[in-house]
Amino acid sequence: MPDDIQHNPQALAELAGKTMYERDPASQALGMTLDAIRPGYARMRMRVRADMLNGHATCHGGFIFMLADSAFAFACNSHNFNTVGAGCTIDYLAPGREGDVLVAEAVEQALSGKTGVYDVTVTNGEGRVLALFRGKSHRVSGMVAEVTT
Repeated sequence: MPDDIQHNPQALAELAGKTMYERDPASQALGMTLDAIRPGYARMRMRVRADMLNGHATCHGGFIFMLADSAFAFACNSHNFNTVGAGCTIDYLAPGREGDVLVAEAVEQALSGKTGVYDVTVTNGEGRVLALFRGKSHRVSGMVAEVTT
């Protein structure tokens, strides 16, 4: 990493994403991958496994929520400030099926002071929208990754 990483928003987002993923056993355990990150944006992916199905043989909404919530977390921490979720909503629009590769794309809509708003769209491999998630973030003290100058 260049010495001036703190002045390179993309490099800082990548470092924050790498650091967060390395210490996120929950996302790792579900097989999530961080496919893209940039300031205010993250895209994650997860394959629906048989043990993620509910009694209707569709992906349990909790797993879809977790994928959306993880993408939200990576997007709102991409500025390298420790940031937590303050609230969210999710609307389920279509079911996920076993073997589907779900993609959650989180996009920053607003960032003012310590508060941010992020929209996350979860789609399947065919591009069908399965869920829409909106999260509100709150910045707390500290940095995600230590940056030395």
